[in-house]
Amino acid sequence: MPVTFHQKTLPNGLTVLAEVDPDAFSAAAGFFVKTGARDEATPVMGVSHFLEHMMFKGTPELSADDINRAFDQMGASNNAYTSGEMTCFYAKVLPEHALTSVGLLGKMMRPALRQGDFDGEKKVILEEIAMYKDDPFWVLYERVSEEHYAGHPLGHRVLGTVQSITNLTRDQMRAYFEQRYSADNTCVAMAGNLDFAAACDAVEAVCGSWKPTRVGRDAARPRITHKRFEERDDKVSRGYVLGLAEAPGIGDDQKYAAALAAQVLGGVDNSRLHWSLLETGLAEEAQASFDPHDGVGQYFVFAGGDPERMDEVWAVVEREIAGLADSLTDDDLAKIRSKMATGVTVASERPGDRMQRLGRQWTYLKQHRTLEEELAKINAVTRRDVREVLAAFPMLRMTVGRLMPKG
Repeated sequence: MPVTFHQKTLPNGLTVLAEVDPDAFSAAAGFFVKTGARDEATPVMGVSHFLEHMMFKGTPELSADDINRAFDQMGASNNAYTSGEMTCFYAKVLPEHALTSVGLLGKMMRPALRQGDFDGEKKVILEEIAMYKDDPFWVLYERVSEEHYAGHPLGHRVLGTVQSITNLTRDQMRAYFEQRYSADNTCVAMAGNLDFAAACDAVEAVCGSWKPTRVGRDAARPRITHKRFEERDDKVSRGYVLGLAEAPGIGDDQKYAAALAAQVLGGVDNSRLHWSLLETGLAEEAQASFDPHDGVGQYFVFAGGDPERMDEVWAVVEREIAGLADSLTDDDLAKIRSKMATGVTVASERPGDRMQRLGRQWTYLKQHRTLEEELAKINAVTRRDVREVLAAFPMLRMTVGRLMPKG
């Protein structure tokens, strides 16, 4: 039987979505909240991610052990994540546990936020921040993002800073939760072998009392800078360089051409940077990608290697970017289109991946686009489309940061 799309909005504004596949061997559900680091005031930076942790600490009726035990009894694969723009809580289960899992997720979404749990988890978050400080890539990425977005919340760190997390109070977290974890700022996405009507009833039974807040987001294109800087750190022994450039936002259909361009430039293998930097031994790592956001997107380029050769490495990066539009061939696009289409199609065979795609799509765009429509958009990209997006969003207009050893 074919996969069918279903949608229902509850009286309180909570939207329930599903791609139902009676022939699937599993089911998946996720609660997607349109909130992340870009929605935080700077003094409480990191509260979205911290709050994600607190969801697993229990509700007024359920302890953390109760929640964990219930997921274990279902044999669920469950987790959560926070990004700059959304937070998601999900579970993948056998079909017979679909309704139970969505009900448990809904209960989790109204945490107790006990002071003792808050104090204990704050130490975990601070340890996580310290761990990422030992990762040169993340250190550099966060610094470049801050400079690139010039004080805009898109430059916020998802984990927050030592200062913002140390100073954060439980009351501040609760106020943020009550404002942004509202019915009309959340959607429930499901996929796989499930009964949609029964699932809607299960969601409404748990979430029907949630209040709407009409909270929004300023998705206007932010002011972007194009500065260059270098930092030195005695904890690193290699050189690293990272650049961000403005690109189409997630609501712009030029995103398909931008995604193909980034893959041709710096995909994992058989890309321009792979052959010019990795295969030649000039760099030890090199990649490029495209990341669309609400209202704006970004191209990302990263390379690392011998500190003495970083000028040479970046000169090659700039050369490859400058020549990308003119050197692009139909064969380049055909290979990348096939790879992207394969990835999308393989993911469509897994209800967990379908659920993620559906939830993210709705959270950003309030629309559903079928797999076939997505593939048609990818396959329709021409060399002219790629040249046009590279002209509209010049990749060389970058914020560039370097992280180098001291001395």
